[in-house]
Amino acid sequence: MARSSSGESVLTRVVRIFESFGPDSPVLTVSEISRRARLPLATVSRMVDEMTRHGLLARDERRRVRIGTRMWELAERASPMLRLRETAVPFMGDLQSVVGHSTQLGVLDGTEVLFVERFTAPGSVVNLTRIAGRMPLNASSSGLVLLAHAPADLRERVVRGPLPAFTDATIVDERTLRATLADVRARGFAFCPGHVHPDATGIAVPVRASGQVVAALGLVVPNDDQAWSLIRPLQLTGLALSRALSTHR
Repeated sequence: MARSSSGESVLTRVVRIFESFGPDSPVLTVSEISRRARLPLATVSRMVDEMTRHGLLARDERRRVRIGTRMWELAERASPMLRLRETAVPFMGDLQSVVGHSTQLGVLDGTEVLFVERFTAPGSVVNLTRIAGRMPLNASSSGLVLLAHAPADLRERVVRGPLPAFTDATIVDERTLRATLADVRARGFAFCPGHVHPDATGIAVPVRASGQVVAALGLVVPNDDQAWSLIRPLQLTGLALSRALSTHR
């Protein structure tokens, strides 16, 4: 594979260009991509032109760059998340219509939770997660569920830190995190009032396929006295989704 003068492969540079985009920056100029990807402007300009010809990137009327529909098509066609998302959507929709706030589906990806689906509605409490967005495992209810059931070596690596904080309630102490993960495994859910935003409570349960935890199903609801009453409907939905995934493997 061709390499730059720095020894970096073309594929690595392509990945860095893709990683320049995010939920809060879906459209960028070539100069912005160059700065975010830490690549020379001429290199980025040439690569963006080639990636645009292949449909992996696209330009708007102002010549700004975004992810191309061809990239979305290729990702969706062979996505390992496709069946999980398709199975989960009806359950998430039903739960969201009852609760009236956000439902979300997260999977373990490295040392983060990656959110692959999300339902919300006008008037829902603040929710900082986005589809294809990530959060540290120690911060959110979905992350705690996934970390509680993660392989022991990964769990140890995360628990030993560093542990990023969003609010004063975010778990950033190793001893507290260990105790919380044991509690999540014992109770079957994570309950996180104010851990990501002071106004919101995150609640999550494991989603299993043939006994293995493959995702976390979560709610983001107001941080008030009613939040605790929503654990049971979330648990029932998680069990139903797990049965559906296990039946149609």
